[in-house]
Amino acid sequence: MFLPDCHSVRWQEFCYICGMTWNSIKTFLLLSTLTVLLVVIGRLAGGPVGMTIALIMAAGMNLVAYFFGHKIILWQYRAQPLPEREYKWLYDMTRRLTQRAGMPMPKLYLIPEAQPNAFATGPSPSQGIVAFTAGLLQNMNQQEIEGVLAHELAHIKNRDMLTMTIAATIVGAITWLVDMMRWSIFFRSGRDREDNGLSLVLAIVIGIVAALAATLIQLAISRAREYEADRTAALMVGSPDGLISALAKLQQLTQLIPMEHANTATAHLFIANPFGKAGDFLINLFSTHPPIPKRIAKLQELRGLGRQYRLA
Repeated sequence: MFLPDCHSVRWQEFCYICGMTWNSIKTFLLLSTLTVLLVVIGRLAGGPVGMTIALIMAAGMNLVAYFFGHKIILWQYRAQPLPEREYKWLYDMTRRLTQRAGMPMPKLYLIPEAQPNAFATGPSPSQGIVAFTAGLLQNMNQQEIEGVLAHELAHIKNRDMLTMTIAATIVGAITWLVDMMRWSIFFRSGRDREDNGLSLVLAIVIGIVAALAATLIQLAISRAREYEADRTAALMVGSPDGLISALAKLQQLTQLIPMEHANTATAHLFIANPFGKAGDFLINLFSTHPPIPKRIAKLQELRGLGRQYRLA
């Protein structure tokens, strides 16, 4: 029986190619699970009509956030356009990476925060925005900044804002349905509640479990997209070293330097959790970001593959 040499460059390339698609497959499976969960809870709560109403309401709210949320986020973090004359090296770096990736040039912004961090936003690749904190530009060298920039460009290229909007829409619809189910039970007559006591309790439990499961799936999708952005960034640059070094710094500095205007609702946008959280399995399960040591370990596996793969 033939057993491959797991240390050969060819075998590492084969494993890497398989790994390239795993995060995308994982995202698809998680979104599919969310959809199935929505259908099940919709049937229990209000049938097809109730499910449709909840989906429309959640979609409306999230579409507004998708198309206009970037303006609110930039305002919230007091972000200002980066002057190209002062940061010509960063604009040149961005042009080089976007040309290599075959994507439009994004707008670059500066956030007046001491904590090193960055995020990408915008409703489409043609309207992409990358924002850096002042702390990141001050505390990192150009190789590390290139790794961070490539990670954020990867989010734009992979349309992760759209993916997370779809996930948020489905989770929002499920939450609406669970609330609808709770209120319908509350307003039932006393006799109905007595006659169907066990069924009502079961419905409440199912609703709570479904809402929790939907949130956990949404967080898992967010973590999968972070891994995929790391992978795409390494391909874009041609080496994972800059991003590895940047993540190592981020792990330390996000815990030492607080972000004054950090908001839990936007924490998932940043390359590293702005609250600097790191902990055990339970904390990681409810985190928008994978643990940085795991991200670094996955990036280290990409070293020495012998050639750069063409970006899709």
